[in-house]
Amino acid sequence: MNAKEDRTIGVHVTTQQLVALESRARDLTFIQKARSHQQLAGRMQSAMRGRGLVFEELREYLPGDDVRSIDWRVTARTSKPVVRVYGEEKERPALIVVDQRINMFFGSRLAMKSVAAAQAAMLSAWRILGSGDRVGGFVFDDSNVNEVKPHRSRNAVIAFADQIAAMNGKLDAAYIAPPSAVGLDEVLRRVVQIAHHDFLVVVVSDFDGHSDTTRQLLLQLSSRNDIVCLLIYDPFLLELPASGDIVVSGGSLQAELSLGQATVRRSIDKFAQDRGDELRAWQRELGLPMLPVSAAEEVAPQLRSLLEQSAWRQRRR
Repeated sequence: MNAKEDRTIGVHVTTQQLVALESRARDLTFIQKARSHQQLAGRMQSAMRGRGLVFEELREYLPGDDVRSIDWRVTARTSKPVVRVYGEEKERPALIVVDQRINMFFGSRLAMKSVAAAQAAMLSAWRILGSGDRVGGFVFDDSNVNEVKPHRSRNAVIAFADQIAAMNGKLDAAYIAPPSAVGLDEVLRRVVQIAHHDFLVVVVSDFDGHSDTTRQLLLQLSSRNDIVCLLIYDPFLLELPASGDIVVSGGSLQAELSLGQATVRRSIDKFAQDRGDELRAWQRELGLPMLPVSAAEEVAPQLRSLLEQSAWRQRRR
């Protein structure tokens, strides 16, 4: 690694670095378990779409169950009738939405949020391709939205990495967002036009500028598709230093904040708390996984842990 590459680690990301994440994505999973309300389906069913029939669980026999599903060995061992439950899988194309706006160009420790988002998106893309599904998506900044159509090929995923790296490389602290900047809602509307049903949609963003329209678009998508939101954040606002001044910028305006002033700290704390509360409310209301990924830590271990903690189970090939 040369000195120039060392200086840019965590600030920008290259196509080569994103391609190299392929090996780290193999133990991730995008299969969710959810409560079933169908009498014959057992207590749980797969909420994600895959292919074929996969074993889900053993449970006690219920009136109306097919006797052919009884597992006689387990029944003999427990002295109670037990059935084997299977879930149907279908092909599931995937769209990954990657936020590379100027608001993502912030990081207090390990990496910029934009870099963490790029890594999370590519880990998702490699895992989805490894599962045999088509994958594509949208990469957007403040001025442009680039689309990569879903394909089941390694070249398509590499092309997706190229698009992410190209937009990521343009981010700069001196950048000024245009007056009519691209927003998350605009990109989600394009996703709605494509993902009519049975898609997996992964949204990777800090959700800056989210609104009730954002919520409605996610609700519309989730009614016929599977949605996973990866909320990229930096812990700086959650762990403010006790004193000192910081300069914040929205791309065109700058302001200096004195962290030693109690009123300033309370305002920042309230902003962070309100934003977190609103996104958690979305998760409860829409039933969407809203998984927080910190830019201050390695992305791959976080993503693995978050998916496991959210009761997602891997589909064995």
